[in-house]
Amino acid sequence: MRKTLLAATAGVFAWCLVAAQPAQAALIWDGDASGGTGVFSSILCDSPGSVVAQDNNDGRGKVFKFNKPRGLDRCEAHGISVDGSRYTFRNNSTYYLGWDTSTNTGDAATIFQWKSYGTGDQQQQNYPVLMKVEGSVLKLFHIEAGEKWTLKWSTPVETSTYKRIVLGIHTSSSASSGWVEAYYNGTKVASFSGRTWDDLGNDTRFGSYGSEVKDKAAINWIDGLRVGTSYADVR
Repeated sequence: MRKTLLAATAGVFAWCLVAAQPAQAALIWDGDASGGTGVFSSILCDSPGSVVAQDNNDGRGKVFKFNKPRGLDRCEAHGISVDGSRYTFRNNSTYYLGWDTSTNTGDAATIFQWKSYGTGDQQQQNYPVLMKVEGSVLKLFHIEAGEKWTLKWSTPVETSTYKRIVLGIHTSSSASSGWVEAYYNGTKVASFSGRTWDDLGNDTRFGSYGSEVKDKAAINWIDGLRVGTSYADVR
């Protein structure tokens, strides 16, 4: 009886230890191009622009081709789809976003936005975190309320060459609680604090966008898209 009681007590104790463990890292979304454009919530790319999953016979298999021709200022994928529904990012949470990008031009403009929902007075930041390729330089910006832009990191880049980008974003509407860390080809290159969550929330946008490149054609090849809760999930 005593052995049975001890065994039961030990079992309960072990269960409590397991229950007390923090939530483990997890892959939230695998945006592999083999799943087609349905892995995104929506596509923002008017004709004759296009977003397609295409095999370039380079050993990668299918990758996404964001084709922004002259005359368009936008060819983007907005949000991610998990189990057939738009995934909702949340405040006071940590997310890691990873992807490979290769542009055919040194002026592809905005290739990533942590885009705010709403317009006008419904938002304060519009895009708290943003990445651009301009002048053959990859740039990471933090944008504070009131359109205050701060360049946080940059590096020269070659065209038609894949680079692995990982952004860790801890969402917070408080400038003292939010943070961002960035990795480039496996190396941590930036870390900063700041407001990362706007009034109505934020979502991902990948592709090519910018009024400054409306008269230029740009292609952004994107591969290996993932969203998780740790760097290890998406690196």
